[in-house]
Amino acid sequence: MRLKDRVSLVTGASRGIGRAIAITFAREGSDVIVNYVRNGEKAKEVVDEITGMGRRASAIQADVTSRERVFDMVGHVLREFGKIDILVNNAGIVWKPSKLLETSEEEWGRVLGVNLLGTFYCIQASVPHMIERGYGKIINISSLAGIGTTFLEQAAYGPSKAAVINLTKRLSYELGQHNIYVNAIAPGLVRTEILSSGRSEEEVERSFQEIAKLTALRRVGDPQDIANVALFLASDESNFMTGQVLVADGGRFNFLSHSV
Repeated sequence: MRLKDRVSLVTGASRGIGRAIAITFAREGSDVIVNYVRNGEKAKEVVDEITGMGRRASAIQADVTSRERVFDMVGHVLREFGKIDILVNNAGIVWKPSKLLETSEEEWGRVLGVNLLGTFYCIQASVPHMIERGYGKIINISSLAGIGTTFLEQAAYGPSKAAVINLTKRLSYELGQHNIYVNAIAPGLVRTEILSSGRSEEEVERSFQEIAKLTALRRVGDPQDIANVALFLASDESNFMTGQVLVADGGRFNFLSHSV
């Protein structure tokens, strides 16, 4: 088991990519804290699946845009589990389509609040403990949109994910001396519930099919595809890697100029 005796905190873990990461880590021996905001029932299902493997797990509700709630969450984890070996900053949101000049202050603030500030708060709360123990793995979930323009009319989302990449590189330089590894994953389009909000099943499937045509593998991603990359970064197999951004997009990166 690659994560035997580790403790992992995964934000936004009640569904989608976060859920897949939490369950994959547990399968590899880690105890897991499942952070969520609104999906308490689904978070409990993830916890039940993990405890069914013989691992310890706990669901903690916390909005990552609240510094106070994040620090409370981390404090609770340290009291209950004694340590945090792995932090996965997965919590994130998209917004209704809007062009840059039409983007509202509310949209800009909310998207950057979750995607960037939430990551920042979780790191600030967890890193002092990691420094004290002389070990830590931090995995930030960015996006292909943080590297190039992938979708039209997502004016706040792309900059927020680009900032996560820069934050990853900055932190890796600062924390490497403490044996703390900081890396990011930039997924392409992945089948998750968040992409279905406000759209019919037919519209979503049509969008997936169009994006699949722009990838070398001719398919969109599954949450498990990203969880597998996260497992590699969380394991000792990546112990000579920090400050890196691993793109998992089915070979779409080379086709960004043709994106829809």
